Amino acid sequence: MITFNDQRGRSRNILLDGGTESCYYDRAKETYGQLKAEIDTIRSKRQKIDLLILTHIDNDHICGLLQWFEKDDKASRLVSQVWFNSGKLIARYLKKKENKDLTVFLKKFTSTYTGVHEAIAFEKHLLKNKLWDWKRKPVMAGDTYEQYGAKLTVLSPGRAQLVKLIDEYSAKSDDPAYTGAGKKDWNFDLSHFIKEEAKAGFRFTQDNSSKNGSSIAFILTIKKRNFLFLADAHPRLIAGELEKLEYSKSKPMKVAFMKLSHHGSKKNTDKKLLELVATNHYMVSTDSAQHNHPDKRTIARIISHNPSAVIHFNYEQVAAEIVSDTDWEEFPEFNIKLTKEFKYR
Repeated sequence: MITFNDQRGRSRNILLDGGTESCYYDRAKETYGQLKAEIDTIRSKRQKIDLLILTHIDNDHICGLLQWFEKDDKASRLVSQVWFNSGKLIARYLKKKENKDLTVFLKKFTSTYTGVHEAIAFEKHLLKNKLWDWKRKPVMAGDTYEQYGAKLTVLSPGRAQLVKLIDEYSAKSDDPAYTGAGKKDWNFDLSHFIKEEAKAGFRFTQDNSSKNGSSIAFILTIKKRNFLFLADAHPRLIAGELEKLEYSKSKPMKVAFMKLSHHGSKKNTDKKLLELVATNHYMVSTDSAQHNHPDKRTIARIISHNPSAVIHFNYEQVAAEIVSDTDWEEFPEFNIKLTKEFKYR
């Protein structure tokens, strides 16, 4: 949730994804989560979500939003505008046949007594409530939007990523929840990865998930301060777009913080991308419960590039467990923080 004041001092809110469904409501525990709390706060202040950005259709990004819209009949009234590159929208833009596996369904209960429900396309619900215009082109790299005194410069996806998504994505073969997950590597010290990647012949392997590649990633600029939100985007595309904006290793883009792509996956942050971004603050959003992110190798790349980096986590167990005593001895300049909120004036 990004909250800021516009030119007239009015509070504005941008909601970026919705996490897993338990972020709104945990069925097993029968408890509401932080997303519900944020939405209730906005309602209590009589504000709106001025822009809802659904970056891509991975379950750990969209399911919290679907839970909200399924359980809250007044959800649509709280939202002014939605960015959503649906399969139908992409197919229309590319003039290709629609990939039905990309359709996102919303379960709307028709009877609270029988539990019977009907599944409708999420995009149909958005259209009905005039929150989304599917006749426009997808939100893509190179686009720039200015509203409420904020500027959003889109870095991903590109045309190639949208083509790959619509041509290759299959719900049967693509992990529906956590693409690209591997074994946890936290038992290695930071120096192990730094030495390994310093050797001749080391090659970076980029994430190849079609869903992650379709992520909406962007630079948010408010009052001349930049913030980098990378969703699960692919690093080579992001680096290329930053170079188009005339950033380089000698002239990197200054940002207040960088939200690391794909929860700190080793396949979504490389050396070149880090060299194009000047910041001391790197944000990792994950509880690491099921998909083993962040990769410690990614943290090592950051420390190697920027020894005084501050890595921000939003879950205590990740912040407490990922770094060893040996790491602190060998790299005393960097810092780990448990951060729930960033505040700027």
